[in-house]
Amino acid sequence: MTRKTFLKTGAAAPVTLSPQFAQQSRRPRNVLFLLSDQHRPSAMGCEGDPIARTPNLDALAARSVRFNAAYCANPVCTPSRASILTGLYTHNHQTWSNATPWPFRNKTVAHHLSRAGYFTALIGKMHFVDAQTHGFDYRLDFNDWYQQLGPKTQLYAEELSRANSGSGMPQIDSLWLDHGDPWIGTRTLDNRQSLVHVGRESRIAERDHFESFVSREAIRFLRNHGRENPFFLVASYLKPHDPFMPATRFARMFDPAKMSLPATWGKVNPATVPREIQERMKTSTATPELANPDQARQRIAMYHANVAQLDDSIGSVIAELKALGLDQDTAIIYSSDHGEMLGDHGLWQKFVFYEPSVGVPLMVHVPGMANAGARCASPVSQVQLVATILELCGVPVPAGLDGGSLLPHVHEPTVLRDQPVFAEFALRTKNAKAMLRRGDWKYCHYANDTPELYNLRADPDEMNNLAASATHAARRQAMEAELLAWHRPA
Repeated sequence: MTRKTFLKTGAAAPVTLSPQFAQQSRRPRNVLFLLSDQHRPSAMGCEGDPIARTPNLDALAARSVRFNAAYCANPVCTPSRASILTGLYTHNHQTWSNATPWPFRNKTVAHHLSRAGYFTALIGKMHFVDAQTHGFDYRLDFNDWYQQLGPKTQLYAEELSRANSGSGMPQIDSLWLDHGDPWIGTRTLDNRQSLVHVGRESRIAERDHFESFVSREAIRFLRNHGRENPFFLVASYLKPHDPFMPATRFARMFDPAKMSLPATWGKVNPATVPREIQERMKTSTATPELANPDQARQRIAMYHANVAQLDDSIGSVIAELKALGLDQDTAIIYSSDHGEMLGDHGLWQKFVFYEPSVGVPLMVHVPGMANAGARCASPVSQVQLVATILELCGVPVPAGLDGGSLLPHVHEPTVLRDQPVFAEFALRTKNAKAMLRRGDWKYCHYANDTPELYNLRADPDEMNNLAASATHAARRQAMEAELLAWHRPA
């Protein structure tokens, strides 16, 4: 079967749960997928971050297999989320950017599970760009939150200050195309220098935050429907994505004066990195204030406060799952759509292939699993999540996916598997680029810029670009050839 045929028909070939995994764990009836936005993989207590306050994610990690080298397929929201739900890399699902609607022909994991009798629910952000529901039976998003907020939506409009579809206002860009931003002239603006505020305590009451809404409605779904048909529930949060404006009790947990700047802050030699990286290091166009170290510390503090609020909200859903007696029959997956540089290399936000940006937290919990608390060091991709979820549920895995199931890693997490992991960004533009991770090595190819090559074992901070090194020329050429044979970014 060709990919073209698969994309049109969604045809599937049956597979069963791997025998080794079946010996260790019984098949769960349900799947709870907890998804965040812009959570860098190191920002958890269980990863040794001394600042992070993530007791609920830490507890989940202790009951899961945690992947130390998990990658998103594209370090920006919409293309990454399309890969998570379709199991396809960007050049195959063709959701090129945050402004591209997901093509209808690409079937998601929700389509496959619904056909198998699962009740599929998506509560929270997914950045679909248009009004398609992509196979989900039950759907709540930002616009439903605004209905609940009523007049208090004004507070959120002021925190964003500008139109920002990545933060859900508008949820769908085209809704404002005809008449423009309806909030212009009605907001009380702050003193930010550009699009995104450095970060501060939110003026929105904690119960009214989007995270509270997502958890509250996820709990309502579990109470109302958790004992009916098998369910696949995605609870998808905005935090720690901007606005870095956490509720009061979380903002006050972190003192900006006590935040440390990253070890790589101001240490990168611009001559060794691509021009794109040089330009990004000069200024954060979204938040120019971050050139000031004190403002950078403020942002770091509010980012961790956002993470803490996310963790608290996730904890309430996991607690309710247990209170309802569903925890012994529900697999739980936690991940994020991409990371956040948070000052590493002097960079902010995402969009690049350094580990804090393209890396993601990923943990998989299955009731009764024998390897609870184990770590897996094999590089893996989020394009593997569709096959993983379907195999967990005993549902046929379609032919044509770009990634196979992660369950062999869950069964034998200490076995290193040598598989290539790719990522892409800005395809079909002059800034197109792609990444290949193989073993300890990462190669980054730019369509019109300097390449990068890093040995992540010897240089985990990615400070020593070896692409121009004669000693490593053969490796660079081999990885470049492998990447371009897979797909040429342009």
